[in-house]
Amino acid sequence: MRLNVNPNRMELTRLKRRLSTATRGHKLLKDKQDELMRRFIELVRHNYQLREQVEEELQAAYKDFVLASAITAPEFLEEAVMIPKTSFSLDVTTQNIMSVIVPKMSIHQTQDEDASIFPYGFATTSDELDRALITLSKILEKLLELAEVEKTCNLMTDEIEKTRRRVNALEYMTIPQLEETIKYIKMKLDENERGNLTRLMKVKSMMQAAEA
Repeated sequence: MRLNVNPNRMELTRLKRRLSTATRGHKLLKDKQDELMRRFIELVRHNYQLREQVEEELQAAYKDFVLASAITAPEFLEEAVMIPKTSFSLDVTTQNIMSVIVPKMSIHQTQDEDASIFPYGFATTSDELDRALITLSKILEKLLELAEVEKTCNLMTDEIEKTRRRVNALEYMTIPQLEETIKYIKMKLDENERGNLTRLMKVKSMMQAAEA
C-alpha cells in the first residue's frame, strides 16, 4: 500500500530522505533488540540459578525453625525473637541498561558493637533456632539480589516488546510503503518524461512539415 502523495521530484526527494532515515532507524532498533535479548537471556539464567539457591536455603531455614518450634516452648520461642538487636536499611538507586531504567538495591545492617544476630540468650533456645537465624541472615542479600534481577527481567521484557513492535512497524509497514511510493513516483515521472518527449517530437515533426 503506497502513500497518497503528489508524484513530483520534490516529493521523491523528501521520501528518499525518509526512507534513508527509516532504514537507519530500523538497523539501530534491530541491534538494540538483539542486545536486549542477549542481556535478558543472561539475566534469566542468573535468575534461575539464584532462585534455586534461595529456595534451597529458605527450605533449610524453615526446617530448622520447625524443629526449634517442636522442642521449644511457644512462650520462650516468641520471647526469643520478639525484640531484634539488629536493624536494616535499604537504599534503592537506578541504572540505565539499553535505555531501560532498572533498580539497584543495597542493604545496610546496623547493630550495637556487642550485638549479634541472636536476639536472645542460649539457655532456653535450641541449636536449630540458631541455625535458622544464621541461614536467614546470610540469605538476606541473595533475596535482595533476586528481587532486583526479577524486576530487571520484567522491565526488560516490556522494553523488548516495545522495541519489537517498532522494528516490525518499520520493517513491514513504513519501509515497504516508502519503497512502493518512491517506485510509483519514479514510474509517473518516467511516464511524464516520455509523454513530454513524444510531444516535442510531434511538434518538431509538425514544424518540419510546415517548413517543407
